[in-house]
Amino acid sequence: MFNFDEANKKGKEAMDTALKSYSDVTKGFQAIAAEAAEFSKKSFQDGVTHFETLAGVKSFEAAFELQSNYVKSSYENFVAEATKLSEMYADLAKTAYKPYEAPVAAATKAVGKAAASVAPAA
Repeated sequence: MFNFDEANKKGKEAMDTALKSYSDVTKGFQAIAAEAAEFSKKSFQDGVTHFETLAGVKSFEAAFELQSNYVKSSYENFVAEATKLSEMYADLAKTAYKPYEAPVAAATKAVGKAAASVAPAA
């Protein structure tokens, strides 16, 4: 027989889990957006500073060396930032899944028990 109280309880638990997950995901995306904005500001400022320095160079060799050093440091900063953002996205995925771990495990266990009771013994 269908138990309305049990269904209501399960529905409330599911809604609470979803809202917690959405809240955590929102916070994660806000942190990622803030990190990306901060990196963009820093990168832009570094570029402006570099071109101001480059404008004051008198020789081609000095300009070439300055440009080479700037490109190298920009690339290293980009790789470091990309690594940091990928770790933030991985943490976000883990955080988003966390509230669903227990219900999925319980459902998997229940389905396994039901399947074992239905399957004939060999």
